[in-house]
Parts: sequence; structure tokens; C-alpha cells
Amino acid sequence: MVQAIGIDVGGTLTKIAYYDDQNQLILEHFPSSDMEEVSNWIASYSEDALIGLTGGRSEQLKPFLKQHKNLHYIVEFDATVAGVNFQIQQQGYTFNEAIVTNIGTGTSIHLLKGNLHERVGGTGIGGGTLLGLSNLMTGIVDFETIVELSSKGSRAKVDILVSDIYFGNKTPIDGGLTASNFGDAGLHTEISRTKEDLIASIQGLVGEVISTLSIQTATSENIEHILYIGSTLSENVPLQTIIGNYTKRKNRTPIFLEDNGFSGAIGALLSRMK
Repeated sequence: MVQAIGIDVGGTLTKIAYYDDQNQLILEHFPSSDMEEVSNWIASYSEDALIGLTGGRSEQLKPFLKQHKNLHYIVEFDATVAGVNFQIQQQGYTFNEAIVTNIGTGTSIHLLKGNLHERVGGTGIGGGTLLGLSNLMTGIVDFETIVELSSKGSRAKVDILVSDIYFGNKTPIDGGLTASNFGDAGLHTEISRTKEDLIASIQGLVGEVISTLSIQTATSENIEHILYIGSTLSENVPLQTIIGNYTKRKNRTPIFLEDNGFSGAIGALLSRMK
């Protein structure tokens, strides 16, 4: 019997964490656009289950949970950091300070030092940007399709690199860095660009903005490790590659936690198991 459930109601996905009868951590997710589906899933478990609730859209779920009297709200940032610390320990990492970049619909950047944390920045660029721009530019909004197509596209016909500007001359900075996202599309309007090319470049834009802000924060705080988490990274190898490579170019260590979209749900669960 499930004794406790952690629920993170995000802008796009609602994530759920709980332990089954074999004491195995189980993770589920549902679209946040269908609160009734989420509530029906929860209703299949005992009304006595302890529920930890977090996330930006948690208030929208509360009316569907009226039958549950053991409902406790935890601040989203607190839940996320608690989940991150649990995952760090479970996955064998030994550092105790890092920059935590949470890529959801938008992106939030935190300074983590042991159990202490502080939100130090963020951006509206995130998973919502990836879906929105993909839809506007190609008509594709399905996340799995976006990831698949982006892996087949080329950014060379869309973006401008630093090396492109200097035409083979010595560059003052790394020539492999992007000088202008989508810049080539404005210069060479006669070139044919596929949906794959466009989506690959959208992934590039999202990944480079997020990693740049994260690296700047890590540099100012003199911290080596940057933990990238959030549902936007789930099974999204192209985005992880962009972020990872860019972070390494700037001499910081990127880390992608397993089940990185479930940190908030795990933290909400842990809050009911104390």
C-alpha cells in the first residue's frame, strides 16, 4: 500500500514519485493540461496516503484532491533542492556545492551548498521556448518528434559561428562558438532549410542561452559543477550534448542526473516521509 506520494505540478508536466510495496521508487508523469487524469490516478490509492504537493500549478490540482485530508504544500525550490540532494547521494556523487539549473517551461538557476540553497538567476528560455518556437516555425509541437528531428538537422544553414565571421583569420575567441543564433537565415534568404535544420537550431538557441547563464553564475561563485535537471532534458540527447559541450568549453563540469525531471516530485515525497 502506498503510504506517501510526492507530486510536482509543472507548467507542462505533472510528475509523481512514490515507493511501491517492494520499496522501489516509482516515477510517473501526466500532462498538466489534464488535472482530472492526475486526480483519477491519485484516487486509485488510499485517501489516507500522505501527499506532498509542489510546483507552480499546484493550486489548480488542489480542487481535485478534496477527499485527501493529508495534503501538505512544500515550496517548489525547497522540494527541488531536497530531491537533487537525494539524487546526488543515490547516484554516488561526492561534491557538496554546485550550480543547479532547472530547465522546465522556463529555467531557474540555484546556488547549492549542502542543504542550503539560493535562487540566483533564471530565464524565460526553456522547454516552453523549445515547444513554442518549434510550433511557430515548423508546425510541430510533439516533444518526442522535436527531439528526433533535431538530431537529424544541421545548424550550419541557420546559425553563424565566430569562425564564419572571420573567414579563416585568427579569431579572438573560440571559433566554434555561436556568433549569432539564426543569423545566417537573415543573411542568406535564398538557402533552403529543412524542418530538421530549424529545430536543431532552436535546440541550439535554448541550450546555449541556458548554459551561458549557468556558466556565468558558476564563474562568479567559483563553483566547478553545474547540475542540469528538468523534464526538457528527458531523453533529449541533442540538448544534453549542446549544453554539455558548451559547459566543457568554458571549463566547467556538467552533470545530468538520472530521472532529472523528477527532482521536485522526489523532494515533495521526502517531505512526507520525515
